[in-house]
Parts: sequence; C-alpha cells; structure tokens
Amino acid sequence: MLAFAAAVVFVIALIIHATEASTAAVFGPTSLMLLGLALLALHVAGVGSGWSARGARR
Repeated sequence: MLAFAAAVVFVIALIIHATEASTAAVFGPTSLMLLGLALLALHVAGVGSGWSARGARR
C-alpha cells in the first residue's frame, strides 16, 4: 500500500515539475520526491505490509 502512495506522490511531483508551477517550498518537486522515497523505504522495510512473523504457525 505504501508503494502505491509513493507512486502517487511521484506522479504529483512529476506534474509539478513538468508544468513548472510555482508552489510553496513544502510542495515542491524535490520535497515530494523525498517523501516518495521515504514511503518506498518504509514499504521495503515491511511497514504496513500486514504480515507478521510472530503469528506464524509451527
């Protein structure tokens, strides 16, 4: 799920960059790219995946 959110953030950053829209510093393409990378890092780390090693049956 976090990977989908990262993809949406990357698309928004691409649109802002392609149109050269003037936005606040918080919503600039670079800050959105960093947010997308953070979401991808959380996805790769397994955060929000719904799987738990503790609940595995033996």
